[in-house]
Amino acid sequence: MSAALTFDRVSAGYRDRPVLSGVSVAINPGRVTGLVGPNGAGKTTLLRVALGLLDTTLGDVHVLERNLRDWSREARARAMAYLPQDADAHWPIAARALVALGRMPHRASFAPLSSEDMAAVEKALARCDAAQFAARRMDELSSGERARVLLARALATQASILLVDEPAAHLDPVHQLRLMELLREEAAQGAAVVVTLHDLALASRFCDEIVVLQAGRVISQGVASDALSDRVLADAFGIAALKAAELAVERLPIIPWRRL
Repeated sequence: MSAALTFDRVSAGYRDRPVLSGVSVAINPGRVTGLVGPNGAGKTTLLRVALGLLDTTLGDVHVLERNLRDWSREARARAMAYLPQDADAHWPIAARALVALGRMPHRASFAPLSSEDMAAVEKALARCDAAQFAARRMDELSSGERARVLLARALATQASILLVDEPAAHLDPVHQLRLMELLREEAAQGAAVVVTLHDLALASRFCDEIVVLQAGRVISQGVASDALSDRVLADAFGIAALKAAELAVERLPIIPWRRL
């Protein structure tokens, strides 16, 4: 199976501040890959590099086996959908109309929505449990409702690669779980899904593979049990996993970590 997205010894940063250093990662279709790491580790920067929003100083990025430099902006927008970490929309625009923006890469400028576009929009709204407020304005929705609409916009693109940056921040627990289920559904349909997460429990439960970044370098990757070993938890996060006996004693069935 060919990787959908490949980082080959990538280094990148902002002005005089290097962030990524020699990162090599392959993102495969049909899988959910979680990017985890402490604040400032380079997770968002790696996504920005993948999208061509930030140039590399060293190394190469390949999208669907083609060098990122060979993709036009329009073709990239069809191949990769992105939900940024700070995405929000307090605009006086109907939620359905905002989700329809996800179809722009598939349409000529100012062209009306096709029946295929409209079907993709309605499907995305339904999957994100947002159809019931699709006619309401974005500036009338709660932060959690807006987050679901913005995710629907990304899903409506129907891209081969889905990049999602900290999507669970404004969601209640049930919609956090639904979000991760949606990402798994996208992967089951063949998409390569990359999601940055601070919640290691969500990452462990829903990601097929986890990549741990620390100070701009990959320090661990693999299935959760390997990538989030006791050593990695201690070195990267300064925490330790609670064992079953400790959970029973401390009565913390939901939070499986403790500070070192």
